[in-house]
Amino acid sequence: MKKFEILEHTTDLKIRVFGRTKEELFLNALLAMENGLKAEIKNLYASRWIAEPYRQKPKTKNIKVKSIDFSTLLVDFLSQVLYLNQVNKEIYSDFKISQFSDREIEGKLIGQRAESFGEDIKAVTYHNLDVHQKKDGSWEATILFDI
Repeated sequence: MKKFEILEHTTDLKIRVFGRTKEELFLNALLAMENGLKAEIKNLYASRWIAEPYRQKPKTKNIKVKSIDFSTLLVDFLSQVLYLNQVNKEIYSDFKISQFSDREIEGKLIGQRAESFGEDIKAVTYHNLDVHQKKDGSWEATILFDI
């Protein structure tokens, strides 16, 4: 199963995200948004030839979001991550969930410092938001980001 796809849109970033579970849907939505930021990263952490003091260590941030329903939780979660992207100049490539329900998500974001972002996502929107479970039990969401 693919994680996400970028959809055609004239002015904004529109994605369709897939997940076998609700938790996987959230992780893949995170990855799709982070991909859309087009971050420039100096991946010093991956190089074993760089002396230890100069290697970039993974950045971690704890996050907890509560919302009124499942669709709103997805938008609020992505909005909180977007805020952390911009404030900390970091890009997140993983999310370890410690607590999850239809109205609450908690866990640890894992990422690294970004030198710059090639795209400026201003907001996660509710415009044409569609989050639903498919007949096979998997999940799908279509999300529009204001750029």
